[in-house]
Amino acid sequence: MADAVFRLENSWEPVEGDPCGRFVFTLVNLSDAPLSGFKLAYTSLTRIKDAEEPRCENATFLIRNANFHQYAPPADFILAPGEGWRFAVAPLWRPARHRTDGAKSAYVTLSDGSHHPVSVDDTLLAGRAPEPAPVLMPKGEVREPFSLLPWPVSAALEAGESVPVALYPAEGTALADKQAMQSVGALYRRLFQIGHQPFALAPVHAGKAIRFVTDQGLAAEAFQLHFGDEVTLSSSGPAGRQYGLTALAHLLHGARTEPQTFRFPAAGTIEDAPRYGWRGCHLDVSRQFYPAADVTRLIDIMAWMRLNIFHWHLSDDEAWRLEIKAYPTLTTKGVLRGPDEPMLPQLGNGAEPVGGFYSQDEVKAIVAHAAQLNVEVVPEIDIPGHSTATLVALPELVDGQEAPDSYRSVQGYPNNALNPAIELTYEFLGKVFDEMVELFPSKLIHIGGDEVAANTWMASPLARKRMDEQGIEGTFGLQSYFMKRIQTMLLERGRKLAGWDEVSHGGGVDPDGTLLMAWQKPEVGVELARQGYDVVMTPGQAYYLDMVQDEAFQEPGASWAGTVPPKHTYTYEAVGEFPEDLKPRMRGVQACIWSEHFLNRDYFNHLVFPRLGAIAEAAWTPKDNKDWLRFAAISPLMPKL
Repeated sequence: MADAVFRLENSWEPVEGDPCGRFVFTLVNLSDAPLSGFKLAYTSLTRIKDAEEPRCENATFLIRNANFHQYAPPADFILAPGEGWRFAVAPLWRPARHRTDGAKSAYVTLSDGSHHPVSVDDTLLAGRAPEPAPVLMPKGEVREPFSLLPWPVSAALEAGESVPVALYPAEGTALADKQAMQSVGALYRRLFQIGHQPFALAPVHAGKAIRFVTDQGLAAEAFQLHFGDEVTLSSSGPAGRQYGLTALAHLLHGARTEPQTFRFPAAGTIEDAPRYGWRGCHLDVSRQFYPAADVTRLIDIMAWMRLNIFHWHLSDDEAWRLEIKAYPTLTTKGVLRGPDEPMLPQLGNGAEPVGGFYSQDEVKAIVAHAAQLNVEVVPEIDIPGHSTATLVALPELVDGQEAPDSYRSVQGYPNNALNPAIELTYEFLGKVFDEMVELFPSKLIHIGGDEVAANTWMASPLARKRMDEQGIEGTFGLQSYFMKRIQTMLLERGRKLAGWDEVSHGGGVDPDGTLLMAWQKPEVGVELARQGYDVVMTPGQAYYLDMVQDEAFQEPGASWAGTVPPKHTYTYEAVGEFPEDLKPRMRGVQACIWSEHFLNRDYFNHLVFPRLGAIAEAAWTPKDNKDWLRFAAISPLMPKL
């Protein structure tokens, strides 16, 4: 059969007596030949409950693997050209609340075994009138006509009547200061390719000179700016100097881009320093692969907003993305998804195989690029759970006596956790860590530790034996045993452990030097601090940038943590619940970009911005200096991916 063209229409509709409702699909045959003996597969985060008897209308359920679903039409069914096969499926784990909750991709497998792509768009909502797109941001207004994001600790400025053509180094400026100007100028040109350069390295007509002053009394990331006939930038080192230059570039960019709103200062002073030392942004590259150029651009955007930690989520169930020379199958078998590949399609994958990983040379280049911008790269490999890709690549890490579907993880992958009772697991991780410490200078390695299902390993004879030997009770006691061994392995390599908040379960690990990220709910952070852990606050209810921004059905994104409009992200106070004696444990805040819903660049930009800027301001600006309407006015000037 010649290449066929197919279309899958999908909608969600309520069902009386079942709050989760059902999906209704129609596969339309747009080819010129009848179709018989075929199967249809689609991927969807709203999964069918295959542990129960699936309720299928006009279809036969075949298989589900996490988000992958496959069905067949009734026996002897023929789909004529131009006609549609309509079928419905239930029960679902949850109702579809937003348009991205339905099918993300689909393909047809013909009777000869060939696979053909199917066009599919966001799901529709049956039985409800269409709603207008919500307005997520107000127009905004400013009390002071200056474009700075994040807003500084102190700004006493007088607006000028003109904008300098460029800022240039005063006579006698040291080489290192000129190099810093070049670095921030290059950052600006990468982010705003048609923007007028903020800095020149030689005097220019109608420009203004910058005089650099070293003040060891300032903290490493602090800076001061004094405006007059020339600009004086005071700092104690490279980070503060970079942030001061970035602030000047912000002021120039706003005054040039929107002169009716923003001006460049003629006189006055800015005194500035960050509120928190950890100002992070996480990126999940497992669910969707981002080319190295996109990762580099995100780091540029972070530097523009004065974020300083890039948390790189390099492995999960869907793929292992970091080249490890000791285990090449991690980036051959462990990244390939497709109908005939080692792993089935997930989250937007269809008939065509997909892969993608970062070579060690690419990683070195990204880490070096980030370091030039005072951004630290903290790598994460997610263990012991979320390890489907790892176990596909290295099946020898599985207890062969354990039933492959003896338990399921939160995301529905069978048997997706590394087994703490298999000594080869630690040999494998030791070699991985050996290569990681050569690639990443950060003193922290993030090892995940999240979402291990409560009955994990309980059907493994090897795990049961190890638990008896060690006097361990239950899944989380065994997880704690595993994590403590991993912590020791990292310490032997000069690294400290970072993880998600579940690392503390079952007895946890030694909290000394350990950093945990509170994601499930805000009060978890306080409890972790009470246990002696240093904490980064990244609750899904405020700082997960894959969450929907409005309750309207047409808003894209996830909703398990609720609705997270930009104003909530901006005004949320992560330290608000911490008692005074525990506040020193709160190291900072972090945005998390989980990629299940980011099937294209527009979805990424719609969900990440302006909320990433809101978190940047929360990380830097004192609470009393925050201003929602000012943020709304300045945020449209921020770059996007």
